[in-house]
Amino acid sequence: MKTGKQQQQPRLSLSEEPTIRVGLWESVPRLRLGTSAWFMANGNPCGPGTYETAADHGTITLSTEAGIVVKADEHMIIEPLRGDAITVYDMPIGRSFHWERLQEHQYRGRLLCQCTESGCLRLINEIPLEQYLESVVSSEMSPDAPFEFLRAHCIVSRSWLLAQILRKTTSDATKAHKHKQQWTDATVHRHFDVCNDDHCQRYHGIGRVNTAAQQALEATRGQVLMYGGEICDARFSKCCGGITEAFSTAWDDREVPYLQPCADCATSCSDIRMQISDEESVERFIHSNPAAYCNVTDRALLARILPDVDRETLHFFRWRLDLTQEELQEILREKTGIDFGDIINLEPLARGASGRIYRLRVHGTKADEVFGKELEIRRILSRSHLYSSAFVVKSRVERGTVPSGFTLYGAGWGHGVGMCQIGAAAMAALGYDCKDILHHYFNGTHVLQLYP
Repeated sequence: MKTGKQQQQPRLSLSEEPTIRVGLWESVPRLRLGTSAWFMANGNPCGPGTYETAADHGTITLSTEAGIVVKADEHMIIEPLRGDAITVYDMPIGRSFHWERLQEHQYRGRLLCQCTESGCLRLINEIPLEQYLESVVSSEMSPDAPFEFLRAHCIVSRSWLLAQILRKTTSDATKAHKHKQQWTDATVHRHFDVCNDDHCQRYHGIGRVNTAAQQALEATRGQVLMYGGEICDARFSKCCGGITEAFSTAWDDREVPYLQPCADCATSCSDIRMQISDEESVERFIHSNPAAYCNVTDRALLARILPDVDRETLHFFRWRLDLTQEELQEILREKTGIDFGDIINLEPLARGASGRIYRLRVHGTKADEVFGKELEIRRILSRSHLYSSAFVVKSRVERGTVPSGFTLYGAGWGHGVGMCQIGAAAMAALGYDCKDILHHYFNGTHVLQLYP
């Protein structure tokens, strides 16, 4: 039953769809653009072709092989005509993660080129929110994913975005605490609302847009998740590993009522234990194979759920990573700037309900430091990022007291907070509808039509 408090109207009153600013590139010396149609650059008409945009001492130039076409001080507005698109070449995606690569993406709306303080270019896409979401839902998951899951994703992604925009005026984006604990979210972006990559939500342009995502957006237009009169900060990750995680494990130390841990299974499920109270129970859980929604072994179903870039990751519900002593030393020195000497131990000091570590002690012969939260731990132990911070460590001691290497046994892919994307898609494949999915991952919330 919904309480009166939960039925309050939101503080943000939107009478029409908002336009948002998506950061495509924060700092790049020059970039290549292309279009098959006419466009305007700071009010100057430009024809079809390939262009280069560059920054030079506060001046932005737009050039072809024949020379400079448009020159502007500090900023340039590139606007396609008649709803056409602009292609940006060699766009990095999956920055710092194991699937990082370069792609070309097409964008509708206006492109804003700005000079940064360092003399490089910042590229921003200004676009209506629903058009942005078309690309997000199409980029995050496959168009063949079950329709009820796509509907749920539309509501979750829209809610998260609007909640982030509302927090901008009141939140410090990057937090730093003792023991080198830090984390970031979308509020770290000062010059735009959200970025285009996995740090916020994947936004890979209109080339990814598909009919299924468009239909799901039409069915949920303007709808958001609400709790206690506020738009929900509705987080999601790829695979929780069997149990979702609390908000405070990944971000600041506050309890969010609708972002609480839950077993990723039906109510009657008995083989996923919610009591992860010590290292022994964590090890039991990570070495188990529970019947969670996100424990999908059917490759055909995964092919329906995951976009092409994610299908390359074969093992994520349970995974293993082997590191030699030399490899771990080098990675830690590269990522933290600290020479730990020989690594004696990786000691979990605090875990969340899913087993995810949010305080980890790295004990070496030359240094001893504590790191957190979960994303920082994933960052410092891998050349990209670990799949998750839900892992147990086994050291290989061959002689003396210094291990020759370490094996990490882990569970899940991502921070695990909120909606488990693979679990939610599997729920829809089993016949659950959009409301069932949202209630499972965001207990106590309800859906509200925010704008027509």
